[in-house]
Amino acid sequence: MTQYLMSVHMVEGEEPPAPEVMQRMYADVEAFNAQLRADGNWVFAGGLHEPETATVVRTEGGRVTTTDGPFAESKEQIGGFWVVTAPDLDAALALAAKASTACRGPVEVRPFQDE
Repeated sequence: MTQYLMSVHMVEGEEPPAPEVMQRMYADVEAFNAQLRADGNWVFAGGLHEPETATVVRTEGGRVTTTDGPFAESKEQIGGFWVVTAPDLDAALALAAKASTACRGPVEVRPFQDE
């Protein structure tokens, strides 16, 4: 089985959903997570704090520097993710469709490199 990263992106400046919609999203995502576990696809998942909380660490010439993040200067940032196992890309895409429905946003799917 291949592992896939399914990432959910947030767009800076977009209005967050109403609290009742957000609560329903949380419930739908938790139901999706429970199904991933039951089906044996679950590896790991998590939501991230706002991009402003990121710190970028660089090592150059043996010197370590840290700067405020995020790393990418972009309006779109990763807001959360799942790492799942699936037999192939089609199966991972089917899981991503369910994830997109649950979190009400686009989900990017990328396979991990083979070891």
